[in-house]
Amino acid sequence: MSAHRSQIIEQFSAQAASYARSASIRDDAALELLVSFSGAGSRDRVLDVACGPGLVACAFARVVREVIGIDVTPAMLAQAGEHAAELAVGNVAWRLGEIPPLPWDDDSFEIVVSRYAFHHFDDPLAVLREMARVCAPGGRVVVCDLALPPETVDAFNELDRLRDPSHIRAFTLDELRRLYADVGLAEPRLASYGLEGELDALLARSFPQSGDVDEVRRRFEASLEHDHLGLDARSDGHRITHRHPIAVLAATF
Repeated sequence: MSAHRSQIIEQFSAQAASYARSASIRDDAALELLVSFSGAGSRDRVLDVACGPGLVACAFARVVREVIGIDVTPAMLAQAGEHAAELAVGNVAWRLGEIPPLPWDDDSFEIVVSRYAFHHFDDPLAVLREMARVCAPGGRVVVCDLALPPETVDAFNELDRLRDPSHIRAFTLDELRRLYADVGLAEPRLASYGLEGELDALLARSFPQSGDVDEVRRRFEASLEHDHLGLDARSDGHRITHRHPIAVLAATF
């Protein structure tokens, strides 16, 4: 296992319970947008890549035939199992495994989706290529992740690597589109929304290196006037709130 994979497991084992219960991560409207935008239907078999605590997989399970979620972190899959049990969802299964490669044959799924994970992949192009490989003709390849303005993406990446050392790199929207083109997928349809949150809650579910919490807070405070992080950071005098820009890209394979 690579050093980066080990770092992901370390970070997300620590984050698993708080991440799974985060109000912004569990937001029903964002989950419903993702499912509806994918065009999911009752005959579809869905793969959720880097499924984390299973929120996306269980949202799809309400409307499709079957869902499989794969993740590299056992603690996250434990949360996913608990979430499925709470919802009494029976058409979802979990698989522990590294990504890439994906351990399925070509053309195995009608929808292959990944949410909030591409900025953690050290080779996102290889992941997207695998997602396309296991997607059946006429199926959809869906990526939902951060999409920062070009003028703020570098500052944001520096900040988020301090907050979460497993962060590799968030993309601009054009860069996400280019990944689709490089894999040979069709021009993706686009949707977007803002992931609202509070800085204190974000830091509470983060496990940065010693001393970096204060620096993350300082950078958020410095962004209040000119938004150089691209997060629309705001303060009411008691708390700092933010809005991460999210893009949803869906291409028919």
